[in-house]
Amino acid sequence: MPERLIVALDGTPLVGPPGGIRRFTDQLLLSLRSEFPEDNYLALSDQFAPTPKGLEKRWWLYGLNRGLGRSGAHVFHGTDFAVPYLSRRPSVMTVHDLSPWLEPSPISARVRSRAGKLLRWRIPKFIHTPSETIRREVIETFNWPEDRIVSIPLAAAEMFTPEPREAVDPYFLYLGTLEPRKNIEVLVKAMELLDKQGIRIPLLLAGQSRPGYALDLHPSVERLGAQAEADLPRLYRNAVAVLYPSHYEGFGLPILEAMQCGVPVVASDIPVHHEVGGSAALYASKQDPAAWAYQMQSLLGDNTARRAASLARANQFSWQQTARAFRDLYARCLPQ
Repeated sequence: MPERLIVALDGTPLVGPPGGIRRFTDQLLLSLRSEFPEDNYLALSDQFAPTPKGLEKRWWLYGLNRGLGRSGAHVFHGTDFAVPYLSRRPSVMTVHDLSPWLEPSPISARVRSRAGKLLRWRIPKFIHTPSETIRREVIETFNWPEDRIVSIPLAAAEMFTPEPREAVDPYFLYLGTLEPRKNIEVLVKAMELLDKQGIRIPLLLAGQSRPGYALDLHPSVERLGAQAEADLPRLYRNAVAVLYPSHYEGFGLPILEAMQCGVPVVASDIPVHHEVGGSAALYASKQDPAAWAYQMQSLLGDNTARRAASLARANQFSWQQTARAFRDLYARCLPQ
């Protein structure tokens, strides 16, 4: 194995919309470069200048391999469901979840087709998943060899810190894409139940909506729309609690981001959320608005212990640990 490791990562998510995959790619690059300055970690994408010409416009078939050759990369890491079809060097492919297969849509069709072929043809040397839950799903769905798939958890970025809560009116917060899989409807129904009890703390929905997604809102539910990355820590810190009611997730990064800000979290009672939130989070059935209303109401008093539990849980994850695990995985790709 070379003393100086050169790893190219798919940088396309860095120019995409804000969200978990973009934050994953950005934070992984930053932490790898910080932890291993003797190595070279670079981002490649056909979205970067100069614009590919000729055959290089066929990026995944030809252009990327040309770029990898010029960079001298030993390993390629596809951070978003993709690696080159023609394998000229070992690759790691991150499969964030199986939502493209579980909820097919025109938006996910390209990912489903491309990643499905790569998995069936066993192109990547290793598969990375952000949770053990998704690792088991990939093994079972694609009959993937267990010794070639590794679960490495994510972490919250350093900008998420537990500053004192500002003197603002209380609110509950949901942060993420507004789409059917996120199950926002159960929160709207929970807000209706709280309203009937005379509890009128608003719920703020922060995030962009998927095209065509319609949601009937209760008067106490307010859409904020997409938020700038720099504004997220303040939005988390001032919330009474962060609510994450998803039907399905690959990890649930907002849970850790909220906890690292010292904020209580209520999440849907699914296995992957227990992997992330542990005993520090509160859980409610994804189909039970009354359970959500109960947990939300329980957080309206003194949350000192719950906030301390959130911070303690978040401290069990770090990008430094994640970077070291990925460096070990990249090294496993090469002849020993």
